[in-house]
Amino acid sequence: MRWLTSQLTIPVMSGALTIAGSDPTGGAGLQADLQAFATCQVHGSAVVTALTVQDSAKVHRVLPVFPSVVLDQLRALLADAPPRAAKLGMLATDDVARSVQLGLADLPNQTPLVVDPVLAASDGTSLLEPRAQRVLLELIGRSALVTPNLIEAERLTGIDVSTRSGCERAAREFVETIGARAALIKGGHRLGAPDDLLAFRESDSLQYEWLEGERFEGGPVHGTGCALSAVITAHLARGKGLRESVQAGRLLIAAGIRAAQSIGHGARRLTLPGILP
Repeated sequence: MRWLTSQLTIPVMSGALTIAGSDPTGGAGLQADLQAFATCQVHGSAVVTALTVQDSAKVHRVLPVFPSVVLDQLRALLADAPPRAAKLGMLATDDVARSVQLGLADLPNQTPLVVDPVLAASDGTSLLEPRAQRVLLELIGRSALVTPNLIEAERLTGIDVSTRSGCERAAREFVETIGARAALIKGGHRLGAPDDLLAFRESDSLQYEWLEGERFEGGPVHGTGCALSAVITAHLARGKGLRESVQAGRLLIAAGIRAAQSIGHGARRLTLPGILP
């Protein structure tokens, strides 16, 4: 069947921005973010904070981008085409983190910022120098949502998250002390049921919502955290509410894990479905 261009429906796309490191495997980092944006019919732009040398099994080297170049990228994009929502991932160094913080001063307060606090790679390689943590916490403080895994939540809050009550205390710390408007603590590293915790304000009180998780067979999958925060960001860019965006993200990532494929000798790669309506 031949298609005429007049028969094609091309949606008007909202814009979303990712500020993240580059993963040459395409499984995580800004490459995964841009794929997630496209899947959700959102136009993606990207600020590169670091280059990495890695394969599907290991990160071999991290090369931070010059802080001034990071700042110039961010300012140029925000001045030309402000996004409807933005996502922050790997920062690498204190100097890069400070440049991002300076550049985000130009992001309107009403634009949702999702912070995925990337501290280390799956193989344990550090992706954030320790002295940058203070700036990261300040950036979390201006976010609409922070999406740490259990390890990141414990390190950033200093609270033991091995129990549900501990997770709730950490979520309260993110929202009431650090300043995020909401927190999604991911439970994939938990030995038991991998349930996630969403904490958000409603009617001037902090609400906790436990979201049932599912354990999948087949071994580790690379890039799930990056893609989840990116899908949430994309839905926020489309004007969806926080809870709807989180639920859409969790459903899409679960589908991507079920369809995960091996691309090398290491972890499988998340495989997202085709473009969503």
